[in-house]
Amino acid sequence: MAQSMAEQLQQDMECEGLLECIHGLKQLDKDCFRAVVESDDPLTIDEIADDVDRERSTAYRSIQRLLQSGFIQKEQINYEQGGYYHVYRPTDPDQIASDMQRKLNDWYAKMGQLIQEFENKYDAPEDIAVADS
Repeated sequence: MAQSMAEQLQQDMECEGLLECIHGLKQLDKDCFRAVVESDDPLTIDEIADDVDRERSTAYRSIQRLLQSGFIQKEQINYEQGGYYHVYRPTDPDQIASDMQRKLNDWYAKMGQLIQEFENKYDAPEDIAVADS
């Protein structure tokens, strides 16, 4: 169940919590992201699956969520004799931070708009308030 903003503000949160808070990513997604970030070299799906102790298909779904969120990047490696495979590496942290800041700014603007709508909808007109006095 989604937490209220007040509940989220009261809990201790680490920076990795932004993955869940802003992008709705799950614990497995955070684990896969950590595996990619902590590796010195780009990783294949099989290597990531081994790292997080999950089936290849489960790790693949998590990697797809990370790709869609922009946290990792996919690169194609071609075999000399034909064929290819993919490896995954983290996106530049500055780029990720800029994207999260942009999403936060968009959210803040939307909340401001909704607060204004709330105020307009539920603010009693002055002439009615005076007449009731």
